[in-house]
Order: sequence, then structure tokens, then C-alpha cells
Amino acid sequence: MFQFSIRPFLIRHKSIKAANATRSRYHERMRGENGAQTLLIDADDTLWENNIYFERAIAKFISFLDHREHSPEMVRLVLNDVERESIVKHGYGLHSFAHSLVETFEKLSVDPVTPDLHERIRGFAHQIADHPIEVLPGVPETLQYLGRRHHLIMMTKGNPAEQSGKVERSGLKEYFSAVEIVAEKDESTYRSAIAKYALAAGTTWMVGNSPKSDINPALAAGLHAVFIPHGDTWILEHEEVAPAPASQRLLVVDRFGDLSKHF
Repeated sequence: MFQFSIRPFLIRHKSIKAANATRSRYHERMRGENGAQTLLIDADDTLWENNIYFERAIAKFISFLDHREHSPEMVRLVLNDVERESIVKHGYGLHSFAHSLVETFEKLSVDPVTPDLHERIRGFAHQIADHPIEVLPGVPETLQYLGRRHHLIMMTKGNPAEQSGKVERSGLKEYFSAVEIVAEKDESTYRSAIAKYALAAGTTWMVGNSPKSDINPALAAGLHAVFIPHGDTWILEHEEVAPAPASQRLLVVDRFGDLSKHF
């Protein structure tokens, strides 16, 4: 009579359970301070240059306006106010920026704004779209190093089509397990990302150059943060960096490559 022995199955089952337990303990260890963590990483002016092109376009615009009464600094203040309003109406991106330039010209110019002038002013913005992506020093090799040890998610805000195009042209997409393009970076956005990816706040960091969009709202959402100052951060992203709550950490590093010293 054929007899089926369950002993080999039990041995295999115990081995699988032991292996799973080992993997579980491994992942628990890796979730520690020096183990595998999740890094949400900003793109514009963190991974590649961005605002310098807008600043050059603004300088050309102000020179073209050549206002007789307002200094360049005064024109820039008007533009800043117009941009704040445009963001609410049109979001971020080149379309919103072009709209801001035209509206600022209309506010300040003593001459009527003809269709030809409209096109020329919009041209200052559209020149930015044709500029190649300039990845910041040390970024590719640092991402390669971090990607072997940690879970990387790119988190950028702006026009989805524009940001997607920059991600593709940058050649950096391969280093990330996911790319999040959001309309705004505020506390609720970070909490949504935590829920979407089932992130553990205690082992998740937001890395970026903007106090307003990258650092302060991430800290408010319970995450750690790494601030990488950029000399040309957009003025509308300027804000005092908030202190980290007692249970969280805030690192400040000089350059992106310094992340390899901490992670």
C-alpha cells in the first residue's frame, strides 16, 4: 500500500518559515538608522539646473521692457506679485511663466501691447523649453550609490508634461522606483505620498533645495528632511527653514554628493 510521508513537506515548510523569519529580521534591521530607508528626492535645482534659465529669461525681459521710471528691482517685485497670482490660476510651468511676463508688461508698459509684442515676450519663456537638461555635479554617481542601499522616489511639482519631459531627458529615471509629479508640495501632498507608498515616516526623508516646498511641509507631515541649498533657488520658494521636531531629523548638506556620507 502506498504511503505518503508528510515529513519532507514539514521540513521544507519549516525551512521556508525560517527563511521568511530571517528575511523579516533582515528588513527590520535594514529599517534602522543606517539601513535601507526611503528618500523622496526633488528634481528642479536639486538634480538638475532649472531656475537659472528663468532668471536669464527675466533679465532679458526686464532689459526689453527698459522701463523709464521703474528700476529693474522694482519691475522684478511687480513680476513676483504677478507670478504669485498666476500660480493660483495657471499652476506652475512655462505657460504660467509666459502669462506672468505678458501681464507684467501690460501693467508697466506705456505703449499698447501688440500681438507681435505678445509673441516676443512669450518667446523669453519658450526659450527655456529648448534648453538641454544640465544635471548637477555628482548627481548620477550619488544616485547610483544610494539606489543600491535605499528606496528612491523622485518627487517634483509642476506641469505634468513639462516635468515628464525633463525626467526623460535627464537620463536619471532609471535610478528611481517611482516618479511623482504633483501640482503642489504641501503637507497634505506628503501625507498622500506616505499613504500611497505605505511609507514609514521614521525612515523616510525628503531631499531638496526649497524650504517652502521640500523641507518645511515634509517636516510638518512627520518626515525627516535633507536641505541642499541652491544659490539660485526661485525667490517664491524662499522661506525660513523650520526646526525639526524632537522626533525628527533635519540635515543640511552643501551638495548632492554629500548624501553618500549620511546614507
